[in-house]
Amino acid sequence: VELSRYIESKLNREDEDYELEVGSAGIGQPFKVLQQYINHIGKEVEVLAKDGRKLSGVLKEADEQHFVVTIQKKVKEEGAKRPKLVDEALRYGVTVTCMVVSDGVALPESLPAGVRRVCVPADVMASISPHRTPQGLLAVCELPDTAPPAALAPGRYVILDGVQDPGNVGTVLRTADAFGCTAALLLPGCADLYSLKTLRASMGAVFRLPAWTLDAETLRALLTAADLPLYGAALRHDTVDVRRRDLRRCAIAVGSEGRGLSDTVLALCDETLRIPMADHCESLNAAAAAAVLLWEAYRAEEGM
Repeated sequence: VELSRYIESKLNREDEDYELEVGSAGIGQPFKVLQQYINHIGKEVEVLAKDGRKLSGVLKEADEQHFVVTIQKKVKEEGAKRPKLVDEALRYGVTVTCMVVSDGVALPESLPAGVRRVCVPADVMASISPHRTPQGLLAVCELPDTAPPAALAPGRYVILDGVQDPGNVGTVLRTADAFGCTAALLLPGCADLYSLKTLRASMGAVFRLPAWTLDAETLRALLTAADLPLYGAALRHDTVDVRRRDLRRCAIAVGSEGRGLSDTVLALCDETLRIPMADHCESLNAAAAAAVLLWEAYRAEEGM
């Protein structure tokens, strides 16, 4: 369906979805032409703007006086090939049980032969995808085992204690992966490792970096057996400047923004660390504090 005149819209907005609402006077078309749109509600249509650009969208509503088309934001060409998370999941051994694709979207070449494949129209993809603007590919995966190993290898670990915000959990995982952590260990009260927001914030790090869930008692036993000191991001009588400690082989615990580290985890800490900052600032959020501490550990490891 093409309309050639006087489309009222914010045509340069490509950062989010928007709607075009066009009245019969606005397009200069008689009612007999508009009547055909009533039969296309919920279907994809094409609008020809007055500057010559063709915009694809879904017809949201239509009657004898006007119609509304929802225009989806443009997907950058490099990102339209395939969602990054799907590629990362396949690359790092996540078990994919089913792959759902929109018409015309290519399946990953690395997809194992036994994986179920389902092709659906764009409107069905829009209804089942958790994204407002789906990229045309969804993967159904088995949840990895998050039980910790019997023993911790020598290395550098980040501990999350009650970090409830999935964006912060994902960001910490991404940072830990970038700065060479051995693994992440999540104590009770943390956001789900595999919630949509955590996955997106991690940018695939959740598949690359080992991540385990456990309780405080198991954490204590693992750290003791591995002879790894536990440093907490908190203030108490033994707090030292982070720059004064060798963090190359240790575990670093970060708590939630609201309450910090729990009393249980604080009791396990060998020492607590202070991040130097301006006097008028009281604290950083969990992801920012973790980034500073993990950078200090990485800098020491690399001899920077």
